[in-house]
Amino acid sequence: MARTTWISLTTDYGLADGFVAACHGVLARLAPAARVIDVTHLVPPADVRRGAAVLAQAVPYLPEGVHVAVVDPGVGTSRRGIGLASPGGLLVGPDNGLLLDAATALGGITAAVELTNPAWLTPTVSRTFHGRDVFAPVAARLALGVPLAEAGPAVDPAALVRLPTPVVRRTDDGFAAEVLTVDHFGNVQLAAPAGLLDGLPEQVRVAGRTAVRGRTFGDAAVGELVVYPDSAGLVAVAVNTGRAVDRLGVRPGEVVPVDGS
Repeated sequence: MARTTWISLTTDYGLADGFVAACHGVLARLAPAARVIDVTHLVPPADVRRGAAVLAQAVPYLPEGVHVAVVDPGVGTSRRGIGLASPGGLLVGPDNGLLLDAATALGGITAAVELTNPAWLTPTVSRTFHGRDVFAPVAARLALGVPLAEAGPAVDPAALVRLPTPVVRRTDDGFAAEVLTVDHFGNVQLAAPAGLLDGLPEQVRVAGRTAVRGRTFGDAAVGELVVYPDSAGLVAVAVNTGRAVDRLGVRPGEVVPVDGS
């Protein structure tokens, strides 16, 4: 890959500590001309599924570059650090399923390596801070145009760790789908493609509660539930000026039925 001016960061590090700043510092020392986009650092701690969804839904709209993601409860264990190449950019992070949906969104995996070249890492690698000591320095070198193949040995993409496929199934009156994410506004994103809403009546039931089938939040009265196609092309549930997650009492991983009332 040619030299790039863009690196993105997605983590669960939060904003109260110096972890994000340390990663920025490593990038700035090694690739001072690169521009860094902070996608988010507020992924719920260790929530790999949420991190994967946020990353995959963001990368198609970012400049082509190197995308670093760190939601890594297995840091310091035998889990691998990996780098992935795709037609739309490079991805760097742990081999725990975090990167794969984003790679698909960028056109699929064309090459994968394990990050083992010590010359690419910080001189001393902490067992608990690979974002700073492994992933940031690797991303900086990739941004400088150093070939991914020099970061370590090739990995068979079929051998990469994958997250379980989220539950989506049709039912007699509609469908049931796993809660994929809950956003800052309390909107509940389901793993179901938005097309599953086609053919359902204007009034439906979500987890046993009445909701309007609409196109946007204002299609429901203030305080009422609305089921709609979200900006990622998935089914989502919101409350007009409220929080659907509180109304429904659901959480990521739970399977929610949506059916005609």
